[in-house]
Amino acid sequence: MQLKCVLAALTPYNRADPEVNVIKRMFYFALLAAICAFLPRASQAQQVSQDRAPREKEQILWQKLEATINDVDHNLDGVLAAAIMDLSTGQKYLFHADEVLPTASSIKIAILAELYRQAQQGKVKLTDLYILQQSDLVGGSGIAEALTPGTTRLTIRDVAALMISVSDNSATNIIIDRVGMENVNALLDSLGLTHMRLRRKMMDLKAAGEGRENVASPREFMLLLEALYRGRVLNKQFTEDFFKLLSVHKESYIPRELPEDLRVANKPGELEGVRNDSGIVFTGSRPFVISVMTTYLRRERDGGDAIVRISTAAYRMFDRLSRASEYGRVISPHDTGNP
Repeated sequence: MQLKCVLAALTPYNRADPEVNVIKRMFYFALLAAICAFLPRASQAQQVSQDRAPREKEQILWQKLEATINDVDHNLDGVLAAAIMDLSTGQKYLFHADEVLPTASSIKIAILAELYRQAQQGKVKLTDLYILQQSDLVGGSGIAEALTPGTTRLTIRDVAALMISVSDNSATNIIIDRVGMENVNALLDSLGLTHMRLRRKMMDLKAAGEGRENVASPREFMLLLEALYRGRVLNKQFTEDFFKLLSVHKESYIPRELPEDLRVANKPGELEGVRNDSGIVFTGSRPFVISVMTTYLRRERDGGDAIVRISTAAYRMFDRLSRASEYGRVISPHDTGNP
């Protein structure tokens, strides 16, 4: 394009009047210089517009997801907060995401992270054996209550698996005693998560009555899971095992209406008036973090239904983005339609 501009400047001139030729030549050069300067910018502007188009179309999907969440909130008799992050782009959607709310059992994500961090440091061995004691048993223990104290031997990883898969409270307290409550909070501090706090062991009703509640915000659950996913907390080996354990099938809200073979690494939480779930949904090339927390619920079931509806809407969006071209053509494995 620049070569064409230079050649165009070599316009025939009037041999009879050199002075007119100079004026013409100066005019031509000034005009053509302006045109040559404009053309690359116009081409660049067109390219920027083309690059922006796919992102603008994606934003429409994000707006529709936002509308769904607003509708869920409008119809919920309680308080809703949520945070969602696209792990492939870093884009976030935040809804009252800095509200500090009771975590219930979702705090076990942070406890598990500290256990694996200490295992990586060599302070704890996941293969070490632990003998279940009668004094370990607390309410909400589930499987632990069916085991025989004094003779049942479990590896520390087995105990952690009970903590995550069936939310066993006795198993959780064993892990808290092993890693130290203060170390869980120190890990959170190191990640800048100053509102997420482990303040009591499971089923410590006295501590709860005194206001020592385990708390977090959806944003901080999102940031913790992102840090773990990106390997900022654990090395590759321990990161993979951490998410393998967190992905064990469990009764929870995020995956309830999602495909059965979809990998979801999450931990729900339930208390009176409280329903939560936080995790990562591994949706093809567009995995995402989601944390939905509800409290002050008139009916706990409504809180669970709200989480299900939001997680399903988020999955449907990310699933389409994962399988679509930049123009929105979705390609499914069974797609045999006309080209």
